[in-house]
Amino acid sequence: MTNQGERAQYGAAAWAHVKGELPNPFPRVMGPNATRYLQEFVDSGMTVDLMGRFEQALARRLGVKHAIGTPGCTPALAVLAAAFGFSPGDEIIVSPISDYGTVQGLIRENYIPVFADAAPGTVNLSAATIEPCITDRTRAILCVHKTGLVCDMDPINELAVRHGLVVYEDACQAFLSDYRGRLAGTLGRAAAFSFDAEKTMGADVGGAIVTDDDALAERARFLGQSRGAVAVPGYGRVHSVPGYAYRMPHCTAAIALAQLEIVDENVAVRDRVARRLTDLVARIPGVTPLPIPEYQATYSCWMFGISIDPAQFDCAPSTFAEELAGAGLTGAGMGEYYLLSECLPFLKDNAARQVYPYSCPPASRRYTYGQDTTPVARDFLRTFIRWSTICEKYTDEHCDLAAAIIAQVAARHHR
Repeated sequence: MTNQGERAQYGAAAWAHVKGELPNPFPRVMGPNATRYLQEFVDSGMTVDLMGRFEQALARRLGVKHAIGTPGCTPALAVLAAAFGFSPGDEIIVSPISDYGTVQGLIRENYIPVFADAAPGTVNLSAATIEPCITDRTRAILCVHKTGLVCDMDPINELAVRHGLVVYEDACQAFLSDYRGRLAGTLGRAAAFSFDAEKTMGADVGGAIVTDDDALAERARFLGQSRGAVAVPGYGRVHSVPGYAYRMPHCTAAIALAQLEIVDENVAVRDRVARRLTDLVARIPGVTPLPIPEYQATYSCWMFGISIDPAQFDCAPSTFAEELAGAGLTGAGMGEYYLLSECLPFLKDNAARQVYPYSCPPASRRYTYGQDTTPVARDFLRTFIRWSTICEKYTDEHCDLAAAIIAQVAARHHR
């Protein structure tokens, strides 16, 4: 048996070893009503519908018709992939820099992810990088708002209309990020959110689907919460299609409801912190912060990142990152593992061996994965250093300290 290495950790366990002088999200700041909602559920003998209450509150906050609670963001995206009802071998264009959770549902539905390249200087795709990927098998575009930066959605939607494509969003890192007066998650046919413990609105391991599409919402509930089952009079349940048991637990919903009540203040802090850090870091020679687009009025920053110019420093980016972490920049590290075309070797192998759905049919052509298929994203991540500790605990003094640490390391290695 192949040694698969140490299993990945999530939530508070993933942060237990993180050291540094700056805050990290754990222990999380909890909404003051969290205990009351949990106690209400217990006192009711598990009869209070906390999931339904949270869904209604979330829909109101986002200004959408439907919110559907799930156990996490990966299940939310999986249910959406199933609910769209595309065919095996159909292509979904996806952001190149993200996490496995973005594509897990596509893979399970036997769709074929096609990774568009990143726009120069950022972590997101664009209409210009999407268009060359469109074929007669393309059915949808899945936009990831990485770090909380919103993709430029108007041109993407215009492109999709011309080609008859569905646009939907992985807004797991962008809760309440603003795009031209509209919220992330309301910019396409549907979206998925994450309320995992470390996310902006951390609430254990929750997630949600949001949409204004009545038929899609009903299909998502049928597949994701009812397991594809219908009740036949005189007989019982019949599972007409394969579904999932992806209902948000009521206790998770209780915490999510309490966190929703404090999230606006949380996001306001993150936006202020990200903009202050961006301004401070931009003054350091050879260091470039992720650009915040002019169209983004609110940056619900979950992860902050910088790019360094290798020509200006006498050390590798990885060494720069290690020294930042050692100097107190909590959680600093490289982000190359976010390159989806490279960090999912089973996709590369299946495509090379034409394992279903890469066989022809249902695929209509040969596919190749690997870092060279998205070279702009590849090169960007080679010099990109991120830290995922931006949280509601940050103060202006923490921003100043973070910038000072970066400046000190940069000065030590500047050519």
